[in-house]
Amino acid sequence: MIKACNIKRGDVVDIGGLPHVVESLSVQSPSARGGATLYKVRFRNVQTKQKVDQSLRGDDGFQEADFDTLEAQYLYKNGDQYTFMDLTDYTQYDLPENEVEEAVPFLVEDMEGITLLMSDGRILGLQMPDVVELQIVECDPSMRGASATSRTKPAKLQTGLVVQVPEYMSPEEVVRVDTRTSEFLSRA
Repeated sequence: MIKACNIKRGDVVDIGGLPHVVESLSVQSPSARGGATLYKVRFRNVQTKQKVDQSLRGDDGFQEADFDTLEAQYLYKNGDQYTFMDLTDYTQYDLPENEVEEAVPFLVEDMEGITLLMSDGRILGLQMPDVVELQIVECDPSMRGASATSRTKPAKLQTGLVVQVPEYMSPEEVVRVDTRTSEFLSRA
């Protein structure tokens, strides 16, 4: 049993018999004496990708979901199938594009650090690392004398994802991107 006050991003809990991942969490402290702290949690159903928002008190609890995790590597795309390999026993798993569509903008062949969620021999979903490194393939030329705090410009990354990067960045550079927000974080 996991209490709301102990829940953290990335935890997987059971809601209505289905596994849900904690996507975001915010804490509202009471302004009056005797008020209870509220935890606003956004869950995402691992299978259907539906969001579920709940407001909880600190002692509200959830049952942990029954699943296994596998450390995996993304191998390649074949048609609309994405192939992942379990890094412990080298078993390969094919997932259709509609099940991995949120991860597609961040997937690069031979990428490691991906976690597959599995239950009863079936893959329920995948969790990407919070930060990935991708190469810039196309952007406007870098500006001479541009500072790190200046304006941004769009840059197309090797996966096709377009992010806003500082003006001093140029093609071929590798950048760190947050997979939760699709935002540029820093140079790699």
